[in-house]
Amino acid sequence: MPELNLEPQFLCDSDALQESGDAVTFDVLEWGQTAPAFALRYEKVPVAYLNRCAHVPAEMDWQPGKFLDMDKRFIVCPIHGALYDPPNGQCVSGPCRGARLQAIRLVENAGQVYWYPTERFQPLF
Repeated sequence: MPELNLEPQFLCDSDALQESGDAVTFDVLEWGQTAPAFALRYEKVPVAYLNRCAHVPAEMDWQPGKFLDMDKRFIVCPIHGALYDPPNGQCVSGPCRGARLQAIRLVENAGQVYWYPTERFQPLF
């Protein structure tokens, strides 16, 4: 069985995540399979999630890096309009109400953002 890499992984410089702006996208291994993820800044806090709607496993960026609705209040699934609260990934409206996006832990330190692997989410290399 391969050893798990649980060391923090550099994602981006803090400046790349502008308040309620475009997301930084990246790939992770989810249970050994490549899966897309995204990070964005909301209310000054960087958050990251697997790029997969909780209702139907579809990617949610309606254009590259665009995950927020027009009011920049919710993460929106463009396929069926599910709305997710950015701080916690909770679905607040739509067919998956009450479900959550799969969170990826982020830490911001000294002007850089890192994500933390888990047993479920590993780096590609």
